[in-house]
Amino acid sequence: MAAVATRSLTKRYGPVLAVDGIDLLVHDGDVYGFLGANGSGKTTTVRMLLGLVLATSGQAEVLGRQMPRAAATVLPQVGTLVEGPAAYGHLSGRSNLELFDAMARHGDGRRGRRRRVGEALDRVGLGVAGDRKVKGYSLGMRQRLGLAAALLRAPRLLVLDEPTNGLDPQGIREMRDLLLDLNAQGTTIFLSSHLLAEVEQMCTRVGVLDRGRLVVQDELRALRAPTGRTVVVSPDAATVVGLLDGRVEARDGQRLVVRADDPAALNRTLVAAGVRVQEIGPERRGLEQVVLEATTDPSQVGVSS
Repeated sequence: MAAVATRSLTKRYGPVLAVDGIDLLVHDGDVYGFLGANGSGKTTTVRMLLGLVLATSGQAEVLGRQMPRAAATVLPQVGTLVEGPAAYGHLSGRSNLELFDAMARHGDGRRGRRRRVGEALDRVGLGVAGDRKVKGYSLGMRQRLGLAAALLRAPRLLVLDEPTNGLDPQGIREMRDLLLDLNAQGTTIFLSSHLLAEVEQMCTRVGVLDRGRLVVQDELRALRAPTGRTVVVSPDAATVVGLLDGRVEARDGQRLVVRADDPAALNRTLVAAGVRVQEIGPERRGLEQVVLEATTDPSQVGVSS
């Protein structure tokens, strides 16, 4: 069963086409990175998935049920952090979570509530700050509190919109480790972000939205597969250019990109010719390159499932 699946999902605001017929597919167990520039339609898409905004046309399914028709059944199984966490500033983080938990009506009383809230605060690194008033929290601490609220449900699916917003580098790393731990325990994660480096380190599958259209959707390892070219770093770069007779496609100082799909064979050729090889290996596209190619010339990038 897919954790999230949409078919021709579309949203118009008057003459503005915010989301243009997208077919998302998030497999159960994925860490799915949903990428796109500000205004690309990411948040509108997330809100449609959660039933907060009605689609103009198309369908959305979450955990195998159609949304928003099945919201009452689906949403208790989904943890969310969308458009910044909401909280009462005059209350402590702990009190906010206790109120949120009370509304969920778990049915095991105050003792169970205190246990869940304490575990959630500890898990996001707010155990010490849990009794401070939220109005004194930094943006990063508010993000952590929002994630703690999402974890109270022990969700099957986490839907997160820019969860590392406001976090320092250490906080970003801690958030990444936490999400990967949750995923290892069986939670599917749908992560909307503009931080390509974080998505590249964390996600198994990626979708890229550009002006409302889904221009890339694939496994990250497939997107970063070898290009069929080899990167060579050598102080004898000029010799390499002459030796390979037109197979060098790019050169930047000592770094060369060579049209060759077998680095070992190329290395033997260069060493036999007396070339000093400092580094050699297959060229792989980074996620930044994938996104730039897709958003500057979408016709050159296919969409696969």
